[in-house]
Amino acid sequence: MHYNIVKGFLFFQIAFFLFLNTAFSQAKGYTKPNNTAKWKEYKRQVKADSSKKMVELKLVIPGIVYDLRYATTNNFMRRLMYPAKTRFTFLRVDAVKALKQVQLKLNEMGLGLKIFDAYRPYAVTEKFWELVHDERYVANPANGSGHNRGTSLDLTIIYLENGQELNMGTGFDNFTDTAHHSFTNLPESILQNRMLLKSLMEQNGFKALETEWWHYSLPNSKQYELLNLSFKKLSRKL
Repeated sequence: MHYNIVKGFLFFQIAFFLFLNTAFSQAKGYTKPNNTAKWKEYKRQVKADSSKKMVELKLVIPGIVYDLRYATTNNFMRRLMYPAKTRFTFLRVDAVKALKQVQLKLNEMGLGLKIFDAYRPYAVTEKFWELVHDERYVANPANGSGHNRGTSLDLTIIYLENGQELNMGTGFDNFTDTAHHSFTNLPESILQNRMLLKSLMEQNGFKALETEWWHYSLPNSKQYELLNLSFKKLSRKL
């Protein structure tokens, strides 16, 4: 009799939890997908597939520059989306290896890469959605994003001698048609700058996003789990 009471109570707890989770998801307008928030689970994934390892870019890519906009208020949200002291960013190991080849090729031209954003914890994607709720500008948490999977990044090209960005026609996170790759009503020098970035990224396995000249992803991103590991947790393991 006692066993049945305990069993019934546990069943009630599980059912109530599932009810609350469903109600919460419906209230938000999406069903939350599975995501990895525990370090042990991430390590298990990496042990099973070493390509899933997250790597800090500066540990592998010489001279790469960071301008992590979401760790500042200099972004389209005009607020901190990452902790203010965020100094590191990450991608899956294959993405970092490919990006290193882009950097080395640019270095031969006296140029280099500047990173605006790379890995983004899933919880931040949820926060974006709460504030914007428009798939033209932010990823729907129902699907997550390549940033959550460690396979997407936002970047531009700079001159090594002074760190100045090449003119790409718009700034980062510009949501007008001018930021589209197909927009050609621009000076030839700007089109060439965009093409330089695109050609090198695509030659090394990345895929461009049509509406954002700065955004590139690995084409096989769905094979990687959505991650919700904090920058602090990833940084501790460097």
